[in-house]
Amino acid sequence: MSLTRLTAAGFALGVALGGGSAGAAPTCTFLQPVGGNGSSRIVSKSVGAAKVTPIGMALGRTNWNTDFLVDQPYTSFKFFFTANSSDPKAKYPVEAYMKFSDGSSLQMFNTQLNPPMGTGKMFGPFASVPGKQATQMNFKVGASKDPGALGFSYRISVQGCR
Repeated sequence: MSLTRLTAAGFALGVALGGGSAGAAPTCTFLQPVGGNGSSRIVSKSVGAAKVTPIGMALGRTNWNTDFLVDQPYTSFKFFFTANSSDPKAKYPVEAYMKFSDGSSLQMFNTQLNPPMGTGKMFGPFASVPGKQATQMNFKVGASKDPGALGFSYRISVQGCR
């Protein structure tokens, strides 16, 4: 028997007996935020009010988008959210998107959270889309319609897993 056939047979036997990596847990890596300073892969932000002109027109946006760079192929992605502060009456819109090299995107989730301070939530894992190359993961946290909820702060991060 040739060495190639013997190696292939040994690998097949190892996988069949559970000795291979077929059942191993995925290895996950935190993705780098786009525009970050490179020192942290966890982003901290606060929700602020839109700027209002003297005639009462709102300028700017009260939501926050954060993109995370996908720098290699992954089989799945996990999104992490933690509230640093909270208003017990407020609900905050939280969304995530997978962005692709062809300019398209896919919404991963869209929910309203009323998170107690210090509470975290993981969304996913979400599988990669076959035939598409993911380039960024987008995390969007909006402002509550409750004016007393301004100043809400949170931490977000995204992992790519293989």
